[in-house]
Parts: sequence; structure tokens; C-alpha cells
Amino acid sequence: MNKFRKVVTKVKGVAFTMGKFAVRQPLPHQRIDQIDPFLLLHHAGPTSYEPGSVSAHEGVPPHPHRGFEPVTFVYKGGVHHRDSRGNDSIIGEGGVQWMTAGMGIVHSERPPAELMETGGEQEIIQLWVNLPAKSKMVQPRYQGFTKEEIPVIESGNGATIQVVAGQLDGVTGPVQTHTPVTALNAQFAKGASAIIHLSDDHAALAYVLSGEVIMGDEIAVVAHEMVEFDGNGPVKIEALNEARVLIVSGLPIGEPVVKSGPFVMNTHTQVMEAMRDAQMGKMGVLIEEF
Repeated sequence: MNKFRKVVTKVKGVAFTMGKFAVRQPLPHQRIDQIDPFLLLHHAGPTSYEPGSVSAHEGVPPHPHRGFEPVTFVYKGGVHHRDSRGNDSIIGEGGVQWMTAGMGIVHSERPPAELMETGGEQEIIQLWVNLPAKSKMVQPRYQGFTKEEIPVIESGNGATIQVVAGQLDGVTGPVQTHTPVTALNAQFAKGASAIIHLSDDHAALAYVLSGEVIMGDEIAVVAHEMVEFDGNGPVKIEALNEARVLIVSGLPIGEPVVKSGPFVMNTHTQVMEAMRDAQMGKMGVLIEEF
């Protein structure tokens, strides 16, 4: 008999607005600063746009990062990624943009032309994954994968799990990571369930985008809530109605974390150096053409 992971903490995402987006932030939270190696989780949308109502200048303008991996899961609409290393990529619904900032990169995240022209809904999650000290100054890397490029596991009882990174039941996700990380997007029909086997040495969390599910010791978790699990055994999820859940786990890094704006390093001195390098253009320059 499986010993399922228990829910250690449950929090509701704090709501705020970012431009036209309604954003929920369950991590960091006043009750949870981080779940090593995961530093931040923002759920933006869903936001509806009328045809022609979205400007190419909307979204997030060019900004620098160093020392971690900002990851964007696209649930509705799309994201146009550009960066100072020459990457120019549009990823739509069901895809992922996994960027390793490493030693430093400047990027922007804008609405794609199709969304601007035809309108529609936009919904994303951005997750920040920390890098260990030995990898904080690696060369930047961008990985963009469409829905069709990401394998899916069908449970047979109404649960569908997309394997973005890591492994699940012998299926390997396409994303390459610097430390062991598993990232799964699960969709459940009403009454569906799944048992998700994660490494016992991984810290794990689950965030409910929509619907209501039961996890751990019969804990009900509803939309915009996140749970942190203990470190042993698989995760069991049962859906009380149609639901979407992001499940991520990772090997804890166990190093000091100093965050300031778009930089995540191990010391305050390193953060100051990152600020200086960004101002001096050492992380590159991104000039967008609209």
C-alpha cells in the first residue's frame, strides 16, 4: 500500500494586478518564503481581450535576469519571447518557455500577433527555479516547446498529465534542467484521480489553477490555492470537478538565497555586482522592433 505525501502547508494566492492581468501569488507567501528550489509562482489570468484591443507594447518590456530560471507555462493565448541572445520565439497554448538566465540575459514577454489581431483569452504561470552556486554564472539558454512537443500520459479514468520536465512513469519531458526538477501539468475530469510518483528526495508543491481536488490527508484544495507536500511517497490527487493542477518537484539546493528584483544570488555582494553588470550592458541589449 502506497504511503501518500501529506500536505504540510496550504496557502491561497495573494491577488494583485499587473497591467491588465489579474495575478495570484502563492509563492512567496507570508507563510512560505520558498520551497527550495522554487522561489516564486505567479498565475496571471485568464484575461479576455477583444480583437484589436491588445497592443504590441503590452506585456513585460525588456528586463534583465541572473542566477535562476524563469519558466513560463502557457495555458491560454501565447507569449512572444525575445532576448539579448537572439532568441525570438512564440509559444502558444499548452507550451512552455524555460529560460536559464545564468550569468545574465535581457528578455521581454509580449502578446503574440495572433492574440492582438483576433483577441481571445490569455493565461500563464511563471515559476522561478533557483540555480546552485556552481550554475549561477553559466551561459544563458532558452528552451521553447510547443504543446505537440511535450509528451502526455493518459490515466484512462479522465486524468491527463503533461510531462514538461523530469520523468513520470517512464515518460521523460523535453526540458533540460541544471538540477533534478519534475514539472507536470495535469487536467482532470470530474471524479478522475491520479497517483503521481515523485522522487523521495524532492521537495514538491501543487497549484490548482481551476476546479477543486482532494490531496494528501483528504485535504480539499480549490482554485488559486497551493500546497506544499512532505518529502515521502507519491502524490494522490482526486478531482471533485473538472480541474487543472500544476505539480512541480525538485531536489533542494540548500544554499543561501539573496533575492533583489530580477536577480537571485547567494550573497548581497553578488546581487550588487549583478545590478552593476546589468547597468553596464554586460547582460546584453534587447532592442524590440514592432
